[in-house]
Amino acid sequence: MSLQPYIKLLKTIEEREEALRKLSDAELTEVATELGNAELPYDRDDLAELCALGREAARRTLGERPFDTQLIGMMALLDGHVAEMATGEGKTLTGALAAVGFALRGQRVHVLSVNDYLARRDAEWMRPLYTLLGVEVGWISQESTTEERRAAYAADITYASVSELGFDVLRDRLATDVSELVVPEPNVAIIDEADSVLVDEARVPLVLAGAAEPAESDAAMAELVRRLRPGIDYKVDDDGRNVHLTDTGINVVEKALGGVDLFSAEDTTLLSRVNLALHAHALLHRDVHYVVRDGKVRLINESRGRIALLQRWPDGLQAAVEAKEHLTPSETGEVLDSITVQSLVLRYPIRCGMTGTAMAVAEQLREFYELEVAVIAPNKPNIRIDEEDRLYATAEEKEEAVVEKVKEVHATGRPILIGTQDVAESERLAKRLRRAGLECVVLNAKNDAEEAAVIAEAGTYGRITVSTQMAGRGTDIRLGGSDMRDRDRVVKTGGLYVIGYGRYPSSRLDDQLRGRAGRQGDPGGSVFYVSVEDDLITTNLPEAKGYRVSSADGEITDPAWKEMVNHAQRIAEGQLLELHRNTWRYNQIIDVQRSVVLEQRRAVLHEDLGSRQLAVDCPETYQRLVEEVGEEEVARAARLVTLYHLDRGWADHNAFLADLREGIHLRFLGRRDPLDEFNRDAVPAFKGFLDEARARAAEMFEKLEVVDGRLDVAAAGVKRPSTTWTYMVQDQPFSTDLENIVGRVKNLMGRD
Repeated sequence: MSLQPYIKLLKTIEEREEALRKLSDAELTEVATELGNAELPYDRDDLAELCALGREAARRTLGERPFDTQLIGMMALLDGHVAEMATGEGKTLTGALAAVGFALRGQRVHVLSVNDYLARRDAEWMRPLYTLLGVEVGWISQESTTEERRAAYAADITYASVSELGFDVLRDRLATDVSELVVPEPNVAIIDEADSVLVDEARVPLVLAGAAEPAESDAAMAELVRRLRPGIDYKVDDDGRNVHLTDTGINVVEKALGGVDLFSAEDTTLLSRVNLALHAHALLHRDVHYVVRDGKVRLINESRGRIALLQRWPDGLQAAVEAKEHLTPSETGEVLDSITVQSLVLRYPIRCGMTGTAMAVAEQLREFYELEVAVIAPNKPNIRIDEEDRLYATAEEKEEAVVEKVKEVHATGRPILIGTQDVAESERLAKRLRRAGLECVVLNAKNDAEEAAVIAEAGTYGRITVSTQMAGRGTDIRLGGSDMRDRDRVVKTGGLYVIGYGRYPSSRLDDQLRGRAGRQGDPGGSVFYVSVEDDLITTNLPEAKGYRVSSADGEITDPAWKEMVNHAQRIAEGQLLELHRNTWRYNQIIDVQRSVVLEQRRAVLHEDLGSRQLAVDCPETYQRLVEEVGEEEVARAARLVTLYHLDRGWADHNAFLADLREGIHLRFLGRRDPLDEFNRDAVPAFKGFLDEARARAAEMFEKLEVVDGRLDVAAAGVKRPSTTWTYMVQDQPFSTDLENIVGRVKNLMGRD
């Protein structure tokens, strides 16, 4: 898209700036108030005034005069685009200025980020700017109480992680009184790290579950699968997402369990228990997918490299991992509702965002969110030197080469940032560096609370930093350290040197790591070390062979093989896109059905629909109860009973859809499209949903009894979960029991 309309305004903005500098703070606030007396969108003159006003307010309150590029980014956001701005170009301030522009004209603004830390930091950092311009700001985190959340959402501008917002929306869907609602009607979403939120996070639906009962540990099954032999008793699929028992493994397991038949119809849970234990053992790895902290399994968010607090896998898998780690099992629960990032963000009539790597996913942003990308050139030219990848035959040779490179670069005093794929990798490399006499600082999911301090000092002279996923770390790396005291000395060494310890499944993540060097025209450099044994290669090109080692240290310089690395990454990106599309496709019909339920819920909460329906369905009982306890008490009970059956019905329907989705791929064997089959079954299953919920509510209403002047809805069966938590689920789940059966059938057919 063309930036010319914005660029043409820069001269007018600069001319207006001098007049605004002469105003007092109070007069500046008054100008902002006057500017808010019109509606969106801003006309040309008002837009120039807003930009000049924001620039002067930022200069006074933050000590930063926004660059022209930041004002261009601000205008792009106000027009509903995603602004691509390189690391260090001031995206936080750009987003804040746009937020002011929306808020001044009466729009409620939610600034969404990838984590709580950034939400709080940015809200507090920008607060003086907002205050001067007459708008209020709030923020929420996982620790925020209900009242703190309500107060934060009441502000003109609210900062929150996308997951916290999503979970608040889900919890609101369980509200039984208007006073319990927390999230107001949405207006504007400004999305920081837009590609991470809208693409990476979108692969994992947000799911709310309610406590049901204590889980039982399956320690015996965990011990059984621990003794199975990889490649002999079980095999992991090439993509690393599924695992299945071989015929040998089936025989071993059946014998160990006392000669049972795993595929017998008499005990359908047995195969499921074996599969869950096997998934936990073979596919989920400690310090890669999760860590154990304070006696509990804590999930690691794959796209951010951080602990995902309050998140867990669905019950059976969670319990299997806990059994694997010899931990006390946590409570089981049932899924109450879920929401995808697409559905969450598309609730907002106006949406926009900023990130350093948007063009690589421009088609997805257009396809899923109707967003266009505006590429903003850097304020100063990028002079970072990006070296060619170094490819090695084995992981061991790659690691040796990395250590030697670090030793060589460190000798010059040049700061080094090494980006790794996971916790285990970061700790193994750090240990090896220390054995070589190279002291380093490690940042991963085990110590992510220290991230701001660690990242801020990564540009210090002589510093070596090893970090997992850098996306969303949020803190600039300034040459010479946070105080930039040694800046000149570090500049002479060549600036920050970034080493990628393997290519990521997405080129965007590579670019985000590279982008940590060379901010605002600083010198810097980057290089990626890859081995043929890296997961990226073995998972996506498992049959790739025939390379020729070019040197004694195992390096491969053949250009064709280096292109194979790019090819493997493109395959991985294609699979990630398919995951995203699947999430979107399968949720289309679910979203339509959910909207019907939510509209009914809204009418019950706000328009007393439950009371009116029950007055029609149960006229005699309704009248009798009104005479006994009063109309207000009957309305309360009617609301609770009606909502209970709407929510109960939706939870049951959700469970049906989940089971349907898990088994639907089997229909592919019959040359039928799984998505068509899913929709064909999902639509009739929902038919009559509202009538059924209404009938069940009427049946329960008839049984209500008066106790101490109140209608006892609990005695009639209205129950709410005592606690709730969130699940982390993949939309392309581990293989199901049915898929394992199909695998066995295929094996038998292959033998014949």
